[in-house]
Amino acid sequence: MSRNHPVVAVTGSSGAGTSNVKRAFEHIFRIERLRAAVVEGDSYHRYDRETMDKKARRAKFQGKRLTHFGPEGNLFEELEKLFRLYGENGRGRRRHYIHNEEEAAEHGQSPGTLTAWESLPEDTDLLLYEGLHGGVVTDKVDVRKHVDLLIGVAPIINLEWIQKICRDQAGRGYSADDATQMILSRMYDYVHYILPQFSLTDINFQRLPTIDTSNPFAMESIPTDEQSLWIIHIRNPRRIGVDYEQLLKMIEGSFMSAADTIVVPAAKKTYAMQLITSPVIHQMMAERY
Repeated sequence: MSRNHPVVAVTGSSGAGTSNVKRAFEHIFRIERLRAAVVEGDSYHRYDRETMDKKARRAKFQGKRLTHFGPEGNLFEELEKLFRLYGENGRGRRRHYIHNEEEAAEHGQSPGTLTAWESLPEDTDLLLYEGLHGGVVTDKVDVRKHVDLLIGVAPIINLEWIQKICRDQAGRGYSADDATQMILSRMYDYVHYILPQFSLTDINFQRLPTIDTSNPFAMESIPTDEQSLWIIHIRNPRRIGVDYEQLLKMIEGSFMSAADTIVVPAAKKTYAMQLITSPVIHQMMAERY
């Protein structure tokens, strides 16, 4: 951790809603006039898409695991090094994973490829990471210890599976069975490398559908925001000071479900994120130097 060069990490699996939290932080940064070094978690995948697909098929044939959730498919050591170096001197390096045609046009590369490594911008105020492994801990690395503010974002498990199946069908042409097999192949790494992070966070945001999702493999569409609530659990009250009474007044339709947990309509999630995290970011900047 670093007082002068803080690291903020938003961690959660694909489709969980980490981009919503990222946008909330970017709004805060504009208000506070802060310059952030933004790092995408996918850029720390070990392989590009084509190589990953080939190696994953070979690993499956050999009875081994290779997924984007586990250490074999990612550069955990490089990610830990980035957070450590940034905390020490505000420096480090990053690259980009090209997800789609729009990003391909921007970077002049094909979708599914990785750009060359580049230095982080100079004179930034903090680092913002968004991806799968912002708080990952293994027997070889401890990324979490270098993070000053760790935010977890997770839908309930049935919703996560629904999102995975629907998006793989729409975006990658997978059949429902293909997407289901992908979920099953990732389960070990999901349980051992993704889920444990949510017990190390400062705040967890969890999306809860209010419609029947009891069989996610039979769903044909993703529940909408209007059909969802967000559960916000303050796991580290020493780090995150919250006036719940004030929040309840400011966020229409919100209620407390536990002494450290507030539930808000999905349409109010970004507003709630800003209300809760803005004072923390402000305090971080006040403590620098």
